[in-house]
Amino acid sequence: MKILVTGSAGFIGNALSLRLLQRGDEVIGVDNLNDYYSPSLKQARLARTEKYPAFQQHQIALEDRDAINQLFQQQRPDRVVNLAAQAGVRYSIENPHAYIDSNIVGFMNILEACRNYPVQHLVFASSSSVYGGNSKLPFSVNDTVDHPLSLYAASKKSNELMAHTYAHLFQVACTGLRFFTVYGPWGRPDMALFKFTQKILAGEAIDVYNYGKHQRDFTYIDDIVEGVMRVLDQAAEANPNYNAALAEPSRSHAPYRIYNIGNQQPTELIRYIEVLEDCLGQKSERNLLPMQPGDVLDTHADVEDLVTDFAYKPDTPIELGIENFVRWYREYYQT
Repeated sequence: MKILVTGSAGFIGNALSLRLLQRGDEVIGVDNLNDYYSPSLKQARLARTEKYPAFQQHQIALEDRDAINQLFQQQRPDRVVNLAAQAGVRYSIENPHAYIDSNIVGFMNILEACRNYPVQHLVFASSSSVYGGNSKLPFSVNDTVDHPLSLYAASKKSNELMAHTYAHLFQVACTGLRFFTVYGPWGRPDMALFKFTQKILAGEAIDVYNYGKHQRDFTYIDDIVEGVMRVLDQAAEANPNYNAALAEPSRSHAPYRIYNIGNQQPTELIRYIEVLEDCLGQKSERNLLPMQPGDVLDTHADVEDLVTDFAYKPDTPIELGIENFVRWYREYYQT
């Protein structure tokens, strides 16, 4: 297939592009290569995919409507995976307009392009952050998500609502994936594992929020990519038997679905740090701090719908995932 992947220089987008190329798909990469974190890491990721003749890269911002339309008109992709977004919970408190531009306006441009140049399936990144102030665990795709704790979370819920509208009005098949704390080799420098590793190796103290007591459903990058590929290959279908009285927000009469994609085994942050210390062979000095504004206390994914519909459940243990990350980090940074 010809697949357009936005965020192709990003952590998940580049790993997905690589797997798609390896199985023989043609990949059209889109990324604006912004400086939210080191563009050199993004370029290094792209070097992996640019080795393939079936890969082409376009430096475009999603909010550039004319450029997005022109790309779709020229390329006519079969399917689209929208992973480009302004990421980060705390950054959304300081720079809210970046989230509206990329995550709302940009996603609107993708939806319009998928409508005007019809595609078989649009898969888009949502986030576990949409669960916000929910306290019932595990998080189910049929829980209400009406209390976001950050603008980032609000933008991701908005994406889900926008996608449903296009699925209903224009029959654009849309599937949203709520990612749960993705980690692994080639990861983002603003994520905890990356920052902890950097500081521990430098002999600096690490900031441990909520005194390390909160839990995260850490999900390994290879598990995420496998899940995205399985979902991408099976387009969402309209359900004429949908019963609106049951109020199931994860599905619809329209060709629209929402799934959690997480490890379903939450780990306390302190335990996560201990595993990292074991892999590094070095103990950390810790600054124990209260919870940060915008953060969710605990995350725990209910992935039963993913198991039922795609016979797939992420299951890489953190011991293996962190070991793989540390091996990559030492090699990449020569530490």
